Amino acid sequence: MPEGDSVYRAAARLREALAGQPLTHAELRVPAHATAALAGRRVLDVTPRGKHLLTRLEGGLTLHTHLRMDGRWEVYRPGERWTGGPAHQIRVVLGTDRGTAIGYRMPVVELLRTADEQRIVGHLGPDLLGPDWDPAEAVRRLLARPARPLVEALLDQRNLAGIGNVYANELCFVAGVTPWTEVGELPHPDRLVERARAMLEANKLRPGHVTTGDTRPGYQHWVYGRAGRPCPRCVTPVLTGRQGVAPRDRAVFWCPFCQRGPAPAGAAAGRPPRGGTGRRP
Repeated sequence: MPEGDSVYRAAARLREALAGQPLTHAELRVPAHATAALAGRRVLDVTPRGKHLLTRLEGGLTLHTHLRMDGRWEVYRPGERWTGGPAHQIRVVLGTDRGTAIGYRMPVVELLRTADEQRIVGHLGPDLLGPDWDPAEAVRRLLARPARPLVEALLDQRNLAGIGNVYANELCFVAGVTPWTEVGELPHPDRLVERARAMLEANKLRPGHVTTGDTRPGYQHWVYGRAGRPCPRCVTPVLTGRQGVAPRDRAVFWCPFCQRGPAPAGAAAGRPPRGGTGRRP
């Protein structure tokens, strides 16, 4: 699932191609809105809200899209061939004189009144990359259920809007606790919340979700996607497991030496092999 910084970049691309321009061509290839007549309406703005995208149109309409696992926006220059996938995967076409935005494999495509946007995004917590960011409110929401596993609480968009599985795992590492640690056991939740914002801010204009400060392939993350590989800090092999209940469970990654706290049976805390880097997150 895309993280908030990916959605932020998608909004920037769409805004550049569409904002301020009348739609010369528009198709919503979903049954509920297949007959919607949007051509001629001016695109007012494209606003990210957590992992949601709100494309606001002249006349008080908003196109709400969500990428979830497989959705993707591509933007093409006038006359450029669309190469993001087969035609049957296209769900949205929005064209202006500046370019055409194509929404592939979109699981959520909804046209609603702009005045009703709160129905879609009103439940979200403070947006890590938005103007409503409020660290105190984010901490309050996280701690409202102190017995909840940290990785689960971080992924709940009602607490902080914009964190996906990559950042949830990486934030557990920088906090020095396992993903199953209860939120109420965090010594400094305020620091973790600010670290979350700093991570997304650092990556909102570049791909890759770099959390280590090292942009080289294979060195971008502390633990995410590194199962069986050495921890960049202590070189202990990174472990992996599952958190949650199928089918909504998620892969989790952690270093058994750098991260303290509960873990599944058999995942014992380890010791770093000799020659550990001692690198600090």
